[in-house]
Amino acid sequence: MARALLVVLDSLGVGAAPDAERFGDAGADTFGHILQHCAPALPNLRALGLHAAHALAHGREPAAHERPDPAATWAAMRERSTGKDTTSGHWEMCGVPVQFDWGYFTAHEHSFPPALLDALIERAGLPGVLGNCRASGTEILQRLGAEHIATGKPIVYTSADSVFQIAAHEHCFGLERLYRVCAIARELVDDYRIARVIARPFVGEDASSFKRTGHRHDYAVPPVAPTLLDALVAAGKQVIAIGKVSDIFAGQGISRSIPASGLDALIDTTIRTFREAPDDSLVFVNLVDFDSEYGHRRDVAGYAAALERFDARLPELLAERGLGDLMLFSADHGNDPTWPGSDHTRECVPLLALGIDLWPGSAGLRDGFADLGQTLAQHFGLAPLAHGRALARIDND
Repeated sequence: MARALLVVLDSLGVGAAPDAERFGDAGADTFGHILQHCAPALPNLRALGLHAAHALAHGREPAAHERPDPAATWAAMRERSTGKDTTSGHWEMCGVPVQFDWGYFTAHEHSFPPALLDALIERAGLPGVLGNCRASGTEILQRLGAEHIATGKPIVYTSADSVFQIAAHEHCFGLERLYRVCAIARELVDDYRIARVIARPFVGEDASSFKRTGHRHDYAVPPVAPTLLDALVAAGKQVIAIGKVSDIFAGQGISRSIPASGLDALIDTTIRTFREAPDDSLVFVNLVDFDSEYGHRRDVAGYAAALERFDARLPELLAERGLGDLMLFSADHGNDPTWPGSDHTRECVPLLALGIDLWPGSAGLRDGFADLGQTLAQHFGLAPLAHGRALARIDND
């Protein structure tokens, strides 16, 4: 039986979604603005249809220099979920659109309710907390990291996402202690409908050397309904999650989770894992660096260079595709590095597919990320999911 690979290029949006204005994101275009400012050379992603998907999201035909390989199947997808966050994007890709509103901490200062912080301090035995604001994860370390080390108070902050983040020094505070504090916070924020609590460990001695490590851990709400991943496991198939994927689904529907951090390490792990993956398995990886290292930090040149690094290694990954295997490449939201602020942007995302049973060419502008999950369900011979419309297959009968 065949296998499948799903690669999420975290935050690689291809243009403002039809409802972007409601999010303050009209005109956002992660991929287009990177092309405009840096013109990265991406021949392998172009061959898969990335540039053509960008053109489709903007309502035009791809120009000659944007056309993909004739064997490629490509599309753009708009999001149906109410948010533009990681959790919503991934759940919807796997067949469960988020059709309710997450809770958010909207105040830029004194973001968290006193009752929530008081309960966290008491239950976790903390001397207090620092931050309590909306902030960039790197900026707040430079501003409060030294005080955290001196006082033992963890740094708590949020963003435009439905998230409660806790930063602490791996050695001075302790990694396992940070995880325990986050587990307590996860219980406390359930009453506020918060999607994720994120442990943000860091190292370094001062503001000039503080750096987040790869030991991040997300404490997410379990999906509100069975996802594609649950259906695969229930059918006796394997779901092998790489990087932060298992955290996003709270471990639900995951057969095995493989830790990895950093773009090259994630690519290495994905190549090795897919090479060794058995029949009837899905390998699922999120390449988070595009989002965390470049999108949120508004580093256009860094984002462009990271795309070129991935593109250069893409042939290694494609070489592992066997007869009957399906490979899908997509994104979970946008994060335009030219946009004001440091938050995600509401954008359409690409869907690039390689499979011998799929009709090549444009699959159009899709009305939901769940079309990706429905395509995987079709590939594995599962019953149709509740949401989504699979990409068309070639009738070989």
